Amino acid sequence: MNALAATNRNFRHAARILGLDSKLEKSLLIPFREIKVECTIPKDDGSLVSYVGFRVQHDNARGPMKGGIRYHPEVDLDEVNALAQLMTWKTAVANLPYGGAKGGIGCSPKELSRSELERLTRVFTQKIHDLIGVNVDVPAPDMGTNSQTMAWILDEYSKFHGHSPGVVTGKPIDLGGSLGREAATGRGVVFATEALLNEHGKSINGLTFAIQGFGNVGSWVAKLVHERGGKVVAVSDITGALKNPNGLDIDALIEHKETTGVLNNFNGGVAIDPNEILVHECDVLIPCALGGVLNKENANSVLAKFIIEAANHPTDPEADEILSKKGVVILPDIYANAGGVTVSYFEWVQNIQGFMWDEEKVNRQLHNYMIKAFGNIKNMCQTHNCNLRMGAFTLGVDRVARATTLRGWEA
Repeated sequence: MNALAATNRNFRHAARILGLDSKLEKSLLIPFREIKVECTIPKDDGSLVSYVGFRVQHDNARGPMKGGIRYHPEVDLDEVNALAQLMTWKTAVANLPYGGAKGGIGCSPKELSRSELERLTRVFTQKIHDLIGVNVDVPAPDMGTNSQTMAWILDEYSKFHGHSPGVVTGKPIDLGGSLGREAATGRGVVFATEALLNEHGKSINGLTFAIQGFGNVGSWVAKLVHERGGKVVAVSDITGALKNPNGLDIDALIEHKETTGVLNNFNGGVAIDPNEILVHECDVLIPCALGGVLNKENANSVLAKFIIEAANHPTDPEADEILSKKGVVILPDIYANAGGVTVSYFEWVQNIQGFMWDEEKVNRQLHNYMIKAFGNIKNMCQTHNCNLRMGAFTLGVDRVARATTLRGWEA
């Protein structure tokens, strides 16, 4: 089941639990706007190449739309639609004054030079600048993009609209970015994990963790788990996978990855098949990479007792059912990885106010938002007698439905 079908399925289940009017349900499902643009750039060798860019703006009932821009070969309209919809529910779950959006360009960023990436980003911004804005739609980094990408968008957008630092988040600090933003998604995952484990009378200290994905999010999760006394026994990314039953030295591993660019050949661990990471023996499994990695083929082999969805849509609905029957507790993506968009919100607030916060305040406020959101999800679980995924979806969908109705939507 692709990401869009799975997301729609979860939404419809939540809508039934909430007893939403069928016309309102349909309205909430249909995106506010879908944008598809052609981006042609000259390559460094003088040849021309064309890419397709997307921006799906799903809902703005609760505020400006918000969502990342990813550069990846598999970006297509269905995927962007699904992720835009997830952002609508995610921002509502975190109680941020945003709606959902998502964007992307179907390209391989590693095959493009820095100057080619800049040209591509600027052309994409030229095509969509009238449809984004501080109070309209605020992009952020995602897979294949980073703070430099946001700097180019800010600069290109400002040529048309004047200096507008709040038009994107995840910017470099020197251009109005927020302290703590780089670690925000990973830190939020760890705060969410602590909240869940505390609910079960456990803590990170002494438990074993397997982490799929060792990019920005995965490496920060590993570092923060390690600092709290958790034992990271296995990690993987596109360059390889490692295990150490006594726990990997995460600081040394991060230094090794930064130096060599790969996980392999690290002295403190044994290489394993990357596919083994999801079924490795551990207490807590944290997928931090692509969607759909947990499916009906491997779900029965999962040994973890808890799954924390740091990636977007890592668990297919079929796997969800299998894992639930096994008693595995899954913390859903629309809550677990909301730390990034939460600190993006803090950045946007700082840009609007023209007053920057210190990192301690950013992290303290992030902790407050993640803990409050978990409590709200648990309340929905108790009210509707449902699992954490439906607790999160009913919380998000209910907030958006109420905002939509209050703004004057008529059935």
